[in-house]
Amino acid sequence: MQTDVMHDGGNELAPTDVVIVGGGPAGLTAAIYLARFHLDVVVIDRGGGRATLIPKTRNHAGFPDGIAGSELVDRMRDQALRYCARIVEGEVTEIVRSEDDFIVRTDRSGFKARAVLLATGVSNNRPDMDATVHDAALSQGLLRYCPVCDGYEVTDQHVAVIGTGEHGSREAIFLRSFTSAVSLIAPGGRHDLEEQERRKLVDAGVTPIDGPHGEISIDGTEIVIPVREKVLRFATVYPALGSRIHSGLAKPLGVDMSEDGCIVVDRHQRTDVPGLYAAGDVVYGLDQISHAMGEGGVAATAIRNDLAERRPLLR
Repeated sequence: MQTDVMHDGGNELAPTDVVIVGGGPAGLTAAIYLARFHLDVVVIDRGGGRATLIPKTRNHAGFPDGIAGSELVDRMRDQALRYCARIVEGEVTEIVRSEDDFIVRTDRSGFKARAVLLATGVSNNRPDMDATVHDAALSQGLLRYCPVCDGYEVTDQHVAVIGTGEHGSREAIFLRSFTSAVSLIAPGGRHDLEEQERRKLVDAGVTPIDGPHGEISIDGTEIVIPVREKVLRFATVYPALGSRIHSGLAKPLGVDMSEDGCIVVDRHQRTDVPGLYAAGDVVYGLDQISHAMGEGGVAATAIRNDLAERRPLLR
């Protein structure tokens, strides 16, 4: 493990082979691979990743009884640490090029890395509701964010989707394959639906309901949404309000980005900036733990092989 300290403008920089920004499934999978390739790897994790908020995932292979997202991440952290990856807490504030390498600065420290992997993920846009109620509803399965992950769990239950437009309509119709009772509630005011979208909803048996909805609350085993003159009760609510893509660190480096802010990569998770890679939800694709882990493994192998091209990796 490298321990020498370098300096940049008076600031100490710890040299390392690879810095991974983000300690979720993509970043930790890459860390496990890279550490087992006998590379020096640092994972910088600010905490609060989306995977840790999952009460229980039941479609992740190898866990037939399901596993909490926080437990899965903890297991992956332990595995990475076992092979001498370093995991440090902090938020990366800047990444800049330094000849063929990168300087990665955080709110607490700095590193000089031969390669950087961005596994910074996304955050869901939350509905307008009290934070304590939100977290309680999420832990009880009354509020869910991923119908691909857990649509099975709402089979034949009364479900609402908070959203409108094409995105909300798609999610509501997707959920109709799990239950016949799906409502699409506008997040404030009237629905923003083209006539064709409204017809698709009606044909699929989805009930569009104009907002605004009032204070969302929990009543026993139900989640309650006041809508205009009525109070509606559901077994589960899915917000379909989009997400925030955490790709801001890539922009100053001139990385190619999609229109919605995802980082564009090749089939080996390379960006168009040499030495910079991206994996997981920050890259356009299926936002699933298994997919993120696969991309982490691909990225790590590409990093190892690219570093070996620059300088043979010899023990």
